[in-house]
Amino acid sequence: MDSLAPTTGKKTDALAQRYGADALKDWQGPPAGPWNDTIAGMLDHRSVRGYKPDPLPPGTLETLIAAAQSAATSSNMQWWSAVAVTDPAKKKVLAEIAGNQKHIEQCPLYICWVADMSRNQRISDATKTDFETMPWLETFMVACID
Repeated sequence: MDSLAPTTGKKTDALAQRYGADALKDWQGPPAGPWNDTIAGMLDHRSVRGYKPDPLPPGTLETLIAAAQSAATSSNMQWWSAVAVTDPAKKKVLAEIAGNQKHIEQCPLYICWVADMSRNQRISDATKTDFETMPWLETFMVACID
């Protein structure tokens, strides 16, 4: 799939693709409930395990990171950093760590998301603000979960 646009805008078609046409045969009329481009995109989602070797177009990584930074988190702290990896040797090591997942090694760009509390600690230090929850296990768990 080269396009990020949903392959279908019709609710019944999208549900049939997701669950199979037989699953819808007992429904009386069109499925009830909300429908919009967001729901269509979610139903159209597919996991990809094969990639073109081409590098991403300029600005793609920055756009993806900006979108991720805009996502909601439980505490609005964005306790993460993203490490972009394009070096084949480093991707090979990461693939091995992840159970020899070849798609990590073969993708042109691998983004490694890590829980990162250091940015907030630097802000705390720079503003001379006591971030009293920094050493708490709960704070670390929020960083991991979000």
